[in-house]
Amino acid sequence: MSIDGLPPLREVIERHGLQAKKALGQNFLLDLNLTGKIARAAGNLGDSTVIEVGPGPGGLTRALLSAGARRVIAIERDERCLAALAEVSNHYPGRLEVISGDALKTDFATLASAASQGGGPVRIAANLPYNIGTELLIRWLTVTDWPPFYQSMTLMFQREVAERIVAGAGSDAYGRLGVLAGWRTEARIAFDVPPQAFTPPPKVTSSVVHLVPRASPLAADVKKLGRVTEAAFGQRRKMLRQSVKSLGGEALLMRANIDPTRRAETLSVEEFVRLTNAV
Repeated sequence: MSIDGLPPLREVIERHGLQAKKALGQNFLLDLNLTGKIARAAGNLGDSTVIEVGPGPGGLTRALLSAGARRVIAIERDERCLAALAEVSNHYPGRLEVISGDALKTDFATLASAASQGGGPVRIAANLPYNIGTELLIRWLTVTDWPPFYQSMTLMFQREVAERIVAGAGSDAYGRLGVLAGWRTEARIAFDVPPQAFTPPPKVTSSVVHLVPRASPLAADVKKLGRVTEAAFGQRRKMLRQSVKSLGGEALLMRANIDPTRRAETLSVEEFVRLTNAV
């Protein structure tokens, strides 16, 4: 099946010798129904520039362009994929820019600033390589300027990571990711993707998470909140007076009006912000 007159992805992979590399966290999504579903989950792309990380052979890239994205900027570390992406670029003249490079070394705010000069919002949509997904999300959630450079993020993670992103206080999955995502965005799991949809199939189910920035999150210093959540969840089974000892322990908790015998997973996002502001 083709959504755009381009060859099927299996054929593209075979022709360009693009067997997925474990070292790069690659699992290629070949089902164009599913890549189309991810593109739709990202919202109305008509006037948007979409930043994609790890496009691989271009399955999601093609879906985003087919769904009407004004422009896609795709960052790909694996040089083997560039020829396949060039074919997509030729098919959609002037709408796909491929950057050969490492997403962890990319200045996304500067990239988005240049992209947004053409008008329209910037969104992020990606089937993220598993080995850098969480790291990238934390960076995007903790940018200094807020509202951030993106209007939304639609990202694929392992189901277990997705559950941590959307988790609330009291849940076993609740931790640093849940606090950061809950503080600055409204996050929800859009849908699950079974292992057999990928080549090679991962051992776990994946989930697509859609995150929309909150216009005015509670005021807190982002670096301090990072330190507080790291300390609190670093010893999550211990009482807070012990886990945040290095930050001020019991005295700090009393200043924030939080019972020192509570554990990290019972604190709401609001209470974590209060604790941060008391540091």
